[in-house]
Amino acid sequence: MFLKTSNLAGTFYTRRTLFALAAWASLAAHAQTPPPLKIGVLYNTPISDLGWNFQHHSGIQAMEKAFGNKVKVEYIENVAEGPDAERVIRQLAQNGNQLIFTPSFGYMEPTLRVAKEFPKVIFANGTGYKQADNVASYSAKFYEARYLLGVTAGYMSKSGVAGYVAAFPIPEVLQGINAFTVGMRSVNPKAEVKVVWVNSWFDPGKEAQATTSLINLGADVLTNHTNSTAVVVEAESKGKYSFGYQSNMAKLAPKGQLSAVVHNWGPYYTKTVGDVWAGKWKSSDTWGSYAEGFIQIAPFNAAVPKDVKDKVLKLEADLKAGKAMPFNGPIKDNEGKDRVVAGSTMSVADMQKMDYYVMGVTGKVPK
Repeated sequence: MFLKTSNLAGTFYTRRTLFALAAWASLAAHAQTPPPLKIGVLYNTPISDLGWNFQHHSGIQAMEKAFGNKVKVEYIENVAEGPDAERVIRQLAQNGNQLIFTPSFGYMEPTLRVAKEFPKVIFANGTGYKQADNVASYSAKFYEARYLLGVTAGYMSKSGVAGYVAAFPIPEVLQGINAFTVGMRSVNPKAEVKVVWVNSWFDPGKEAQATTSLINLGADVLTNHTNSTAVVVEAESKGKYSFGYQSNMAKLAPKGQLSAVVHNWGPYYTKTVGDVWAGKWKSSDTWGSYAEGFIQIAPFNAAVPKDVKDKVLKLEADLKAGKAMPFNGPIKDNEGKDRVVAGSTMSVADMQKMDYYVMGVTGKVPK
């Protein structure tokens, strides 16, 4: 049996030789292709189909689409904040992930502790406020969109009472409550916002019960700073208006959801990965704005009159242009203390340590 041969450029090659050369060329090309950047992500609740972690995961997926086979993502969902989070973050680092995202305030301290053990791994913590050489923080000015929806609530509420289901009394959550209240009272100076704290980011049962309690207290428009869809669903079942949070939840409350605060994390994740790839990543504190596209409001429900839409959209344009801001003075807390004097604007430092209710919110902030 004879091997077939071919004459190439005066040189005699067998098929076996050609195969070996082709294999070598393939290996050489492969060797020149850098391995994918390994990325770890953990979520504090199930990803589900809407809400906080859904929006973050959608942002991760947008980043994956942008980079294709240049990245390899490992994600773990439903990781409770606390000791278990530290264990899982450490495991992600031990698994060889070079960049780890921890998108929850309660992951901040565990992230910082693990980062000390893995100085060559890059970490980014969502909604925290601390950084280190290899730890960045990132969040968004959610309060800007809350302000717009508070104005909408001022026009749409007949009782003048809004209900707010909240997780924990941290500055991010209080910014939203207060901005919503400032917006609502800019339309109806006598409006009240009642808050029920559920002490959990994700507890649909408690969130639904809190919604019912707020309705019984006179609220005819509801919103939340928690991670499930329970508030808009419960409000819909009771025939009340609502504003979704994190995602557009109109499909779950087609009659009642007037609009929603929608988060967009894709640009941040894509930019961060691009910076790591380019070798120009530096620790930073990102606080994305409405104008930058980190947040937006969902399309208005048909129940919102055109004149109300027009007024809110005009305010939205002013907000994007830097002409409107919910925390311009004068602002008093609900005990009558001046927090922002007339003619001035609340500083970022003061916003990030907010621990009070503005005038119009009933009750006291839990300690």
